[in-house]
Amino acid sequence: MTELTKTLELKLVDPNVHKRQKLRETKDAYQQALQAAFAAGCATQSAANDVVVEYDLSGYAKNALKKYVPQLHNSYDANELHDDHPVRFTNEGLQLDHQPQNAIEWYVKIPHHEDYHLWIPARANPEQREWLEAVYADDAEMGESRLFERDGTWYLHVTATRDVEDQSEASADERTPVGVDIGEASLVTVCHRDESGSPVRPRLWADDGKAVRRLRKTYFTAKRRLQKRGSERIAESYGDALWDQIEDVFHRVTSEVVEYAESVENPVLVLEDLTYIRENMDYGEYMNRRLHGWGFAKLHAQIRYKAAQRGIPVETVNPRNTSKACHACGEHGYRPRQATFRCSNDGCWVGEYQADVNGAINIADRYRSGESHHRSDRVSRQKAGDDDSATDGASLTGPQDSHADAETQQTTLGTYAS
Repeated sequence: MTELTKTLELKLVDPNVHKRQKLRETKDAYQQALQAAFAAGCATQSAANDVVVEYDLSGYAKNALKKYVPQLHNSYDANELHDDHPVRFTNEGLQLDHQPQNAIEWYVKIPHHEDYHLWIPARANPEQREWLEAVYADDAEMGESRLFERDGTWYLHVTATRDVEDQSEASADERTPVGVDIGEASLVTVCHRDESGSPVRPRLWADDGKAVRRLRKTYFTAKRRLQKRGSERIAESYGDALWDQIEDVFHRVTSEVVEYAESVENPVLVLEDLTYIRENMDYGEYMNRRLHGWGFAKLHAQIRYKAAQRGIPVETVNPRNTSKACHACGEHGYRPRQATFRCSNDGCWVGEYQADVNGAINIADRYRSGESHHRSDRVSRQKAGDDDSATDGASLTGPQDSHADAETQQTTLGTYAS
């Protein structure tokens, strides 16, 4: 195991006027407290505390100041301060929320003062997604965070530390691709080819797919009835309980997927790139709701971070036609039934095949063909706390600010591109 530390980069997405004002108030109060503590020559945390305690800042910012100012005097021997230091928060101050079904996936809770914080959507550096998801899943330790403004745009830098398995030295050509197909019939299906190229050891989590479908159907039915009665709070609580059951299924299944990969020599897990799934997701309101809430992103994220824990690489491929093409001859076929794929090539030996296994093999073969998009990504589980946040898998809103007069949370529009 190797311990790694990285600074994660987040760009806050268009805070409204109210939130920009609060961010500037935090920045101004922090700068004043920092300058005052530095000018007073505070060489100990106790001395710094006596100065910064009077300022309108959260305890997380004050505690960070109490550590930082003595370092400036004792470690760096600074003679003066520039006037644009980032606002520092201790590791307890920042909170993340992940809503992978939204166009903007990430939200950050930024402390303003003792009883006031702001939830703001944020875009992450896409190359650091795996790390951010690890932090969110408590598989990496969050350190100090720093808030700053550049050219009218607000940013957060967060330090994170985690233990990572030493990666295998096997080259891409030496790896065995394990295709992972996620669907509604079988929640997850995995398969790989042996040395002769024959598909071997497929595994399907069909019963778990049935269980999740049943839970979601129960939720939507009950939610409609409760909403008609005006029982919004009960509906929300009931939905949270059902989603927790779905999360339990997801965590068990994704752990078993990674265990399957571990049983294969030099494995690489191959997933469908969700970017393409989202771009092509336009099947009407009913199906869109089902697919958005089905949990593609949550399953993918859990597989990614659990694979990273075991040192197993993850790649993504374009999912186009992986469910329509025959894994043996490449010709397009069709599904006479949900779980059955029928090849349209009369000369192909396949004829009929299990549809999800056929898809998993095609996904694995995309890696062999060199079509993979390198992305060992990761994460997700809502952190416990008293804050309002969206936990329903089909919800498209983010968590809400804590203060009664805060403006309504911005709608989550836009793309991931930064």
